Amino acid sequence: MPSGVRGALVQHTSALSDGPLKVTWLPTETPRLPLGRIRLHWEPASPAGWDVTAHLGLATTEVHLASWPAAPDDWPRLVRPTIHEVLGLCAALAVATAALDLSNHLAQV
Repeated sequence: MPSGVRGALVQHTSALSDGPLKVTWLPTETPRLPLGRIRLHWEPASPAGWDVTAHLGLATTEVHLASWPAAPDDWPRLVRPTIHEVLGLCAALAVATAALDLSNHLAQV
């Protein structure tokens, strides 16, 4: 991971089991994750592999989503299903929240 970054912001995950995991670097000075976004951080594990962690941005905080200690070198294939499912759940919750907000607004009119 380059210096000056605190992780990688997940931009997209493929629905395919061996599909890509697209990320962008997240600068160290980034204050907090946006709602429903996931940050990955990885560093070399001892004696081999990678220690990978994922954090999820919520409305008021970030939470530890998952850890994969001593993951193999192809760790993106290992973490992709979890990341894909969580991003899908976040999208579904955003749609449900928008529908509830609209329903409440229409009930007041």
